[in-house]
Amino acid sequence: MSISFAGKIAIVTGAGGGLGKAYALELARRGARVVVNDLGAARDGAPTASGHSDAALAVVEEIRAAGGEAMSNGGNVAEYEQMAEMVARAKEAWGGVHILINNAGILRDKSFAKMEPADFELVVRVHLLGSAFASKAVWETMREQNYGRIMMTTSSAGMGGNFGQANYAAAKLGLVGLAKTLSHEGARNNIRVNTICPTAATRMTESIFPEAVLAAFRPELVAAGALFLVSEDAPTNAILGAGAGVFQGGWVTMNEGLLLQGDACTPEGVAANWDRIMDRSTDAPVANAMEQSQHGMDMIMKSIA
Repeated sequence: MSISFAGKIAIVTGAGGGLGKAYALELARRGARVVVNDLGAARDGAPTASGHSDAALAVVEEIRAAGGEAMSNGGNVAEYEQMAEMVARAKEAWGGVHILINNAGILRDKSFAKMEPADFELVVRVHLLGSAFASKAVWETMREQNYGRIMMTTSSAGMGGNFGQANYAAAKLGLVGLAKTLSHEGARNNIRVNTICPTAATRMTESIFPEAVLAAFRPELVAAGALFLVSEDAPTNAILGAGAGVFQGGWVTMNEGLLLQGDACTPEGVAANWDRIMDRSTDAPVANAMEQSQHGMDMIMKSIA
């Protein structure tokens, strides 16, 4: 099976380098017309002297040199009006938007004790609100088309926490909840929404990986999973770990749990039964927001049957 994006219009945010660039190039190679969005900011979100023109335009030129179609966009994902304008330009030029890859992000790492509230707010605004704003900007178009593919970008920092990244981790796990909700809301209009959890050698991780490991974590290896998540036959509501050619399924789970009633339903009762309450042998993915309350009701009914 060959996956083609011929006839599709895609937007990739933060596509001036790293993972976003790899996504944009591969989408174009497979036939998509691509909006290459990049603000041209430094890793911490500060404006650079060159601006977006160098980053985004270089990728556009690379796509065009290979025979593809692309346009650059310097919109800030953290400003909804700029995302709406980006989508309007794509529709005016090409007639629609079928794919959105939310990839733009910044880092302002510090321990929580030393982190300024402004640093927390900005990282959450770029990652979480930026993805929500871009998704909102394309949402009505995708509903009208009865077709859309959206990908969010989470992180192992969000899934498991990471020292010095309270702002980043909070935003990244928030994106999982956003993706899951949009996958439900978009289902009737064939809008599929997934989340990738990438590990790659980019400027966001260059200080983490030793030199010898960087080649094994090329962004192109993550792109293989990302493009599947925005393809015509993509799943929906999936979390895919990707890095160095290793692909993993990720889930938000809860277990069967334990019903405590009467005198046992006390803080002491929870403490005494903690190991049984946290037993992971019955873990199962959480499918929707009503599942927990429905499960609790089922356990109560079984106890009185």
